[in-house]
Amino acid sequence: MKELVEVIAKALVDHPEEVVVTEREDGDDLILELKVASQDMGKVIGRQGRIAKAIRSVVKAASTRTDKRVTVDIVQ
Repeated sequence: MKELVEVIAKALVDHPEEVVVTEREDGDDLILELKVASQDMGKVIGRQGRIAKAIRSVVKAASTRTDKRVTVDIVQ
């Protein structure tokens, strides 16, 4: 899952070298934290959060093979 979020985010931003995805587990939940450069934050979130919602939808669909619930958090 981490690699999937990383590939999607790097395709969207102007500074792909600053994309960092960290992964942590909390019981049955898998939390992916996405950090990008501050000037790329708007590109990852999108208008009215549409791109962020799309990223979460793709990750949710890809996570159906696992027994974990995956959450994507976009942090600064």
